[in-house]
Amino acid sequence: MRLLIAATGLGLCLALVLLVTMSPTPIDQGYESAIERVLSVLHRNGVPGWFGYRWFEFSANIVLFVPVGYFLSLLFPARFLWIALPLVPALSATIETLQFFVLPARFATVNDVIANTIGGWGGVVAAAITVAAVHIRDRRVLQKWRERNVVGVREPAA
Repeated sequence: MRLLIAATGLGLCLALVLLVTMSPTPIDQGYESAIERVLSVLHRNGVPGWFGYRWFEFSANIVLFVPVGYFLSLLFPARFLWIALPLVPALSATIETLQFFVLPARFATVNDVIANTIGGWGGVVAAAITVAAVHIRDRRVLQKWRERNVVGVREPAA
C-alpha cells in the first residue's frame, strides 16, 4: 500500500512540476498584478518588506518540491530513504538544464535548483519522520498484542 500511495503521489507531483516548469512561457507570465496583490496582503499582515517577488518565487519553488521529496523517499525501504537526497537536486538540475536548452522563454537558474533542493530535502525529512512514527506505532501495537495474547496462555503440565 505504501508503494502504491508513494508512486501515485510522486506521479501526480511530477506531472504538476513538469506542467509548471516545462511550459513554453513562465508560469507567472500575465499574473504579475495578482502576485503583487498577494505580496501586498502578506506585507500588511506582518511579512517583512524585503520579502518581494524574488523571495516569493524562491519560496514557491521550495513548496513545489516538498511533496516530490516526500513521495520519492517513500518509494524506498526505510533504511534507503537517503537515496532520495541526491535524486532531488539531480531532478531539479535536469529540469533547469532542459529549460536552458529547450525553452528559450524560460529562465534556468541555480537559485531554482537550490530552492527545489531545499524543498525536496524537506520532503525527505518529513518522509523520514513519517516512517519513524509509523514504525514506533507498529512496535507499540505489536507489543500490546503480544501482552494480551501471551499473558493468558499457560504451558501444559508435563
